[in-house]
Order: sequence, then C-alpha cells, then structure tokens
Amino acid sequence: MPSGSLHAKLADALRERIVSGALAVGEPLPSEARLVEEFGTSRGTVRQALSTLRNEGLIEGGQGRRPIVRRRPMGQPFETFLSFSAWVERSGHRPGQRTIELARRGADPVAADALRLEPGEPVIDVLRLRLLDDEPVMLERSTFVLDIGLLLFDFDPDAGSIYAGLLARGVEIVAATHTIDAIAAPAEDARLLGVPKGGPLLRERRTASLADGRPVEYGDDRYRPDRATFTIANERAHHLALVRTVPETGEAL
Repeated sequence: MPSGSLHAKLADALRERIVSGALAVGEPLPSEARLVEEFGTSRGTVRQALSTLRNEGLIEGGQGRRPIVRRRPMGQPFETFLSFSAWVERSGHRPGQRTIELARRGADPVAADALRLEPGEPVIDVLRLRLLDDEPVMLERSTFVLDIGLLLFDFDPDAGSIYAGLLARGVEIVAATHTIDAIAAPAEDARLLGVPKGGPLLRERRTASLADGRPVEYGDDRYRPDRATFTIANERAHHLALVRTVPETGEAL
C-alpha cells in the first residue's frame, strides 16, 4: 500500500478516537514508538499522520514532547444538517448572520438545472455571511424558486434561520442531496471570510426539497476549513448519515 495511504489511514484512526472521546481534550496521544508497534508502520508514516492532525488543529505539541489533543470536532445528527443555526446552537455556540444580498433575478444554468427550471426563469438569490461566535465561518449562497423565495421578504434574514422562517410560514424543507468538495477561495469569498485569496475552502452544494419531492432551493455554501469539517458515518443495514462538525477548543461538549 502506498505510504500516503498508510499515513491517511493512521490519521483517520486517531481522528476517530478523538471524535469518539477515546482520546479526550488535553490527553496525550500514544508515543510514536507505540503507534509504530500498534499499526505496524514506520516512524515516518506516524509523523506524517500526526502532521495531518496538527494541521487540522486537532492536536498540538511535538518536537520532543508527545502531542496532546487540542480540540474535539463537535457533531450533530443529520436532521439538523440543513440548518446552520441549529448546528451551531447544538454545538454550544452562538450563531449569527449578515445578509449581503437578497434579490430577484433570472436563474443561472446550474441553479435552474437543480431546481428543474429553465435558465433565466425568475428566482430569489440570497447571499449571507454566517458567523460562529461573531467569527466568519461560512459564506452561504442560496437560490430559491420564486414562490418560496418571495416569502423571504416577509421576515428579516438576519434574525436567524431562513429555514425556521419558512417553516413558520408553512414551508417545510425535509430532504436534500449534498455534494462536498474543496475549492480555491475567489477574491470576494476570501475578503468576506477573512482568508487568503486562493486558499482552500470546503464547499457544500445541495438541492433541498419539500415532502412531495419538489426542489425549492439550490445552495452553494463555502466554509473555512479551520472552523468546520464534514464526516460520513454509516453502519451496516442503516442509512448513510452526513455529519457536519466544528473543531472545538477546550472542554468537549
């Protein structure tokens, strides 16, 4: 097996122990010698795996002293994945948002295809900067079909969750498909999120639907990778679950 695969496998195993709490915040990791013995690999592979976790902000220390767990990613069930506000609140933090744009315009080809519309059909576009404890974490671009999107003008998008506002008006979004990848930050995204232009962003694209299967929102959300991660969790004979996590410092919640 290529060495890159070995160090990634080892990093995954250690990350799982941190997520599960088997390695608690403040607890030292096993020594390099013990990890070499446990995983049957080389010291170089162990160091690569530890470097990966260090770059993710999960551990700190090294260079002559054993690294310790710095933070534990906080997860939440799939039912709250659709709502940024619900995710942040469940993680024990304070959500926030700043609406940059709320406008009616013609659907671009990508959103039109996702929403089963013709390009140029009227839709409502929303651009919001999402905050975690007043810190920019995610840039949210959403395109809503016109009849649903017009409801957004009935309440203040800065007041909280758009989904909660829609639910209060009888619109319940119950399902979504998600595509997750990484992109280089364009100039506008970098400026709003406070990251270097061209730096990595986690991108989550989704098509959200009502109970009858009608797609009503196409979203393109860009996250700072130092403030959010995504985990796929599955079990035999159970449905796949997608979990969004926020790396946390201090005591695990």
